[in-house]
Amino acid sequence: MFKNYLKTSLRALLKNKTYSFLNIFGLAIGIACAGLIFLWVEDELHFDQFNVKKDNIYFARVNSFLNARVFTHGSTPGVMAPVMQAEIPGIANTCRTSENETRLLFSIDNKPVYASGKYAEPSLFDMFTLPFVQGNPKTAFKQLYSLVITEKTAKKFFGNEKDVIGKTVRVDNKQDYVVTGVLKDIPENSSMSFEWVAPFQIWYQQSPWAYEWGNNCLSTYVELKPGASLDAINKQLYNFVQKRAPTSTGHIFLFGMNNWHLYGDFENGKPTGSGQIVYVRLFSMIAWIILFIACINFMNLATARSEKRAREVGVRKVMGAGRRKLIVQFIGEAVFMAFLSAVLAVIIMASLLGSFNMLVQKNLLLELNNPVHWIALLTITCICGVVAGSYPSLYLSSFNPVFVLKGMKVKSGSAAWIRKGLVVTQFTVSIVLIIATIIIFQQIQYIKNRNLGFNRNGLLELSMQGDMNKHYEGIKQDLLQTGLIEYAALADHSTIYGGNNTDGLAWQGKPPGNKVLISWRSVDTDFFPTMGLKIMKGRNFYATDTLNYDDKSLHANAIITESLAKLMGNGTAIGRTIYDENDTFLRATVVGVVNDYVYGDMYGKPDPVIFFCTSPRFENTAYLRAKAGTNPEQLLTGVGAVMKKDNPAYPFEYRFVDDQFNDMFQTEMLMSKLSRVFATLAILISCLGLFGLAAYTAERRIKEIGIRKVLGATVASLAGLLSVEFLKLILLSLLLAFPLAWLAMDKWLQYYAYRVDIHWWVFILAGVAAILIAIFTVSFQAIRAAVSNPVKNLRSE
Repeated sequence: MFKNYLKTSLRALLKNKTYSFLNIFGLAIGIACAGLIFLWVEDELHFDQFNVKKDNIYFARVNSFLNARVFTHGSTPGVMAPVMQAEIPGIANTCRTSENETRLLFSIDNKPVYASGKYAEPSLFDMFTLPFVQGNPKTAFKQLYSLVITEKTAKKFFGNEKDVIGKTVRVDNKQDYVVTGVLKDIPENSSMSFEWVAPFQIWYQQSPWAYEWGNNCLSTYVELKPGASLDAINKQLYNFVQKRAPTSTGHIFLFGMNNWHLYGDFENGKPTGSGQIVYVRLFSMIAWIILFIACINFMNLATARSEKRAREVGVRKVMGAGRRKLIVQFIGEAVFMAFLSAVLAVIIMASLLGSFNMLVQKNLLLELNNPVHWIALLTITCICGVVAGSYPSLYLSSFNPVFVLKGMKVKSGSAAWIRKGLVVTQFTVSIVLIIATIIIFQQIQYIKNRNLGFNRNGLLELSMQGDMNKHYEGIKQDLLQTGLIEYAALADHSTIYGGNNTDGLAWQGKPPGNKVLISWRSVDTDFFPTMGLKIMKGRNFYATDTLNYDDKSLHANAIITESLAKLMGNGTAIGRTIYDENDTFLRATVVGVVNDYVYGDMYGKPDPVIFFCTSPRFENTAYLRAKAGTNPEQLLTGVGAVMKKDNPAYPFEYRFVDDQFNDMFQTEMLMSKLSRVFATLAILISCLGLFGLAAYTAERRIKEIGIRKVLGATVASLAGLLSVEFLKLILLSLLLAFPLAWLAMDKWLQYYAYRVDIHWWVFILAGVAAILIAIFTVSFQAIRAAVSNPVKNLRSE
């Protein structure tokens, strides 16, 4: 029986090549698209899962109560971790690390190489799964200036040398470090990544502010003992800092590793249950939708061509075949075609995986030797086969053998309505995806084009390396003399990402107990014209305003942003004094007010900022404003030549602020690109089905077309006759898609503080696009039928 069914299936495929191709290719595209999406989903869901102790590892986060809001962040006091471990019984281990990756210059045999890493306590190797391929984790940090690197970094530093333990590298041309360990490369789907890690004590000794309970300055990781109560420990941690620093507004809590990547969003101090998981769910849903659209094609074409197999069904029933056997046969044929589609899908995935990896910025692998992947592929294939073949099998098996063998026309009213409904469903989903793509693109462009308060175009950022601080004035003059630079300035932090902040500042008239988070920036006298910030009131810094951080108390002039000036109350802020809450360290006189500017969170409103003027030796970032019309390549060549002459020990590195700004939208840009791809695929798959239905309709009405043509009908009128039914279906799809898209996108845009308005022209554009695509798809077959020779079509009569 199976052999007979297989022969029948192959015969049906070969007899209807166009139909078979459309079905197999349409399903293959759907399975390939879903397969690539599920590879991405799998990678996202397995973030940090390689860590053996993942269920007991936590990240210490802080809820700070400021400005009547709760801010959640991961910066903790430097002295907290050892005290936590000593006083709280449920804590098995702790590890302190520097917050952000530090980029350092390493010199190996006079070859300069940059690499990014962290300073961490040796407990890092015990808490996290970081296997050593060379060296011993217990002795890796036995000496202070030691270095543990990854396999990739070892190759980057030493080439193909196998044993690098004991090798010496010079860091920042100042200090020699000894390589004491080589780690197996960290998986890409890890929340913690680095090229090197050095003893935390190095950073700690260089950071005197880290010894104060009130200063949040590093990351703290905690390992709980098996069976320890997280709720009980979090209750003990709530006022843990306040017992040592009563004025602190930060309350500590532990956040589990299993939630770091997928559920990392907080609102008003509480986890929202969202984060990267939103995109995982969204794209998983889209994958199933595309598969469903592909299955609809099969169902439509199979039911549309039912009359072609009506006599076969009649003969089988007369010969004794029951309805159950017929259902099994037709579902078997559908599953067989699905398996052919799956084979083609694997080929498509293999050929497109490189491009997909570039799109999602991952290094995904098909891993065909992975049983999980084969099981997933077989499951998807079987689901597609069963779903796609379900209705056709039920429909075909219901034919009355007496009617079909007598040549009586099979009643297909319900089948026709179902076909139409499926076409409407296909195009409704496709149109919703088109509208979503346009609105997502609009939203990204809206945020990217919002007024940042400063001019990011033509702005170059350099790190102050080596002796640049000591020789800054000479370097600045050399840069200006190139004729390419209009302004040069210094800052203590990258402007676009943020920097230090405090809630410990006060002024006359500030309500007692009102905590306000204020960002603290150190800049030089040319910072504001370089960045394009405008002095709204008062004046810019003078050279005499420069303060000295070596002094035990700071009495200085300051410039503030407009939002801080408003917080200080009515009247001018110029001449007023800002001081620390205890009035023992800082007293700053406001001499100027600049416009607010956006930093850190590109979607939200910026915190107020206070600026101080300091000397070059305290700054770590330089900004260069290119003259208008300067060619970027010419700019980099000129600046690079100056840096090579004035700072030869360090390779020239730069960052365009405009590129930094665009990098802050990587997730959104990925979503925009993927939505465009998915919308295109959905339309393509829908059009394959529409193409097949149009071909079938034209084939059924070929003799009618011949008669009409003989009687004088034009090609245009015949094409319109064949197309009008499908255009009605597309118009119905538009009517259903518009409200669905409106509701979906309105809910999605609620995520953004600054959101684009949904305009009707977006829906009109999507509707016109869908109609044009449908007209093109149907008209091809309609015109082909209309221009055929009527004599040839009518000859059989």
